[in-house]
Amino acid sequence: MQLKKLAAFLVVLAGLFGASQAFAADPENTMVITLKDGDVIVALRPDLAPKHVAQIKKLVREGAYDNVAFHRVIDGFMAQTGDVQYGNMKKGFDASLAGTGGSKEPDLPAEFSKEKYVRGVVGMARSQDPNSANSQFFIMFAPASSLNGQYTIVGNVEKGMELVDNIKKGDAADNGSVSDPDRMVKVRIAADKN
Repeated sequence: MQLKKLAAFLVVLAGLFGASQAFAADPENTMVITLKDGDVIVALRPDLAPKHVAQIKKLVREGAYDNVAFHRVIDGFMAQTGDVQYGNMKKGFDASLAGTGGSKEPDLPAEFSKEKYVRGVVGMARSQDPNSANSQFFIMFAPASSLNGQYTIVGNVEKGMELVDNIKKGDAADNGSVSDPDRMVKVRIAADKN
């Protein structure tokens, strides 16, 4: 009888661990960001922020994030990108405006959660208005508890964090502004064939 209980427990335990792995491996909610050094795999979190994830996936599928600069990168804090209006380094890039734009999509209402901002978390950038996130996002280099519950979390880096670490850092005296910045070469959803 004890053996049956142990076996049942192990099946349940395997199911719990398998569920978290299945979430990370879900191709429809996996964003692949190609950087100069290779691919960064991000598990998107529609369970936390369904509206934000839907908008990111729409922009990815339109190719809006391709060639967009990492315009603000603060060593030991985060790397910010996603300004599809002014940040595209192949068309319309404006270093003086990068970080102030969004996309043609509407701003989103906040979807704050109890998840913590730790290394590898992907969060949405916004202005002072909590309901102003649009297209810009950032990837955490290190934990920052001051962001907890204040910015919408949309994903977690599952693979390639060492490539994120290699993104060109900005000037600390200029709020992380990057001259001649690195970019997202291509961004896609893993379920798509392109």
